[in-house]
Amino acid sequence: MKTKILFTIQIILGIALIFFGLDKFLHFMPHQASQPEMGIFMKALVDTEYMMPLVGAIQFLSGVAFALNRYVAFMAILIMPVMLNALLIHLFLDPEGSMASSIVTLFIVLVMYKHKDAYTLLFKETLEEKKVVI
Repeated sequence: MKTKILFTIQIILGIALIFFGLDKFLHFMPHQASQPEMGIFMKALVDTEYMMPLVGAIQFLSGVAFALNRYVAFMAILIMPVMLNALLIHLFLDPEGSMASSIVTLFIVLVMYKHKDAYTLLFKETLEEKKVVI
């Protein structure tokens, strides 16, 4: 039961990331910041001409991986800093718009939890670290 729910969350997250990633290239969603600071920050990101396409590509590729259930653990690691940054930007610059990024970040954490076995080697101590030199 828990696995089916987490898989459903993964698929929903994948579709949302595909949608948000494509928007970075096709600009089909209206974007209006409720706070002037957010508008200034987003304009600066867009003016770099590489940041938003990079974010869109990472979102799109992660979404495809989640939807197809391929390389999910790797793509969750790749998308997490992007979405954590989006969440923090919204919390500090545009609190009214932080709900979507909060939900997406929570869903990524749940997807990472589902694939926690893939991360065990990242947190294991190596044998060399355990040796004590006398």
